[in-house]
Amino acid sequence: MKIKYFCTIIFLFFIGLFIGCENNVDHKGDTYIVATDATLPPMSFMSVGNDMIGFEPDLIRAIANKAKFNVHLVNVEWAGLFGGLITKKFDMVISSVTVLEERKQRMSFSMPYLKSGLTLVVHKGQKDIMSFEDAKKSNALIGAQVGTTSYYFLEKESSVRTKGYQMYGHAITDMVNGKIDAVLGESSGTLFFKNKPIFKEIKMVGEILSDEFYSVVFRKNNTKLMAQVNSALKELIEDGTVAQLHKKWDLGQAAQVP
Repeated sequence: MKIKYFCTIIFLFFIGLFIGCENNVDHKGDTYIVATDATLPPMSFMSVGNDMIGFEPDLIRAIANKAKFNVHLVNVEWAGLFGGLITKKFDMVISSVTVLEERKQRMSFSMPYLKSGLTLVVHKGQKDIMSFEDAKKSNALIGAQVGTTSYYFLEKESSVRTKGYQMYGHAITDMVNGKIDAVLGESSGTLFFKNKPIFKEIKMVGEILSDEFYSVVFRKNNTKLMAQVNSALKELIEDGTVAQLHKKWDLGQAAQVP
């Protein structure tokens, strides 16, 4: 009897353990791979300890926590973000991506989480270019990151000369060194240099040229995941979480919570 009783206890123990494991799986939720170009502090960048940090990693983690799913962030160069998303290498992109009509034809977008805009940056000592109109009149050579709204904007302006760069920072460096006259980019892009010596060498000039809205990007018609993200993001905007992250990463007037 003692042996039979002992075996029963062991059996019930393993049944309970099995059920417990199943419950843990149920509560864990789905895991989604999220891509970002982690080269633009304070939006998304790698720490000294090689952790992915910044406003956008913090935001997508807050969204995941609210929506009760998990995320795994991967660092992907800008040029590979959309192709990787469409070919299912990852499930979402959060990388200061502006909502454009041409992009909507291939991908879907969440509700906006930040508002930014295009702005012109010149050398601190530059006196002839104080606006985009000045740049056009002087036939200035303007740099921009390839594949961004800044580059598309310049392509439509036949009266300016354009030079494409793979990284915004490289364009700024060339401008400071006198190789180009100005750089067009997102107003939030200047934040990259805020705590660097080069920030003393540049200045923003003229008006913000457009209203840009940043959103999380999904594969076309991935409505279920998009609905989860939108629901969570709406709550995070309303309860002040997004504003707290805006303050934490010192985004200032360069980017605003919509």
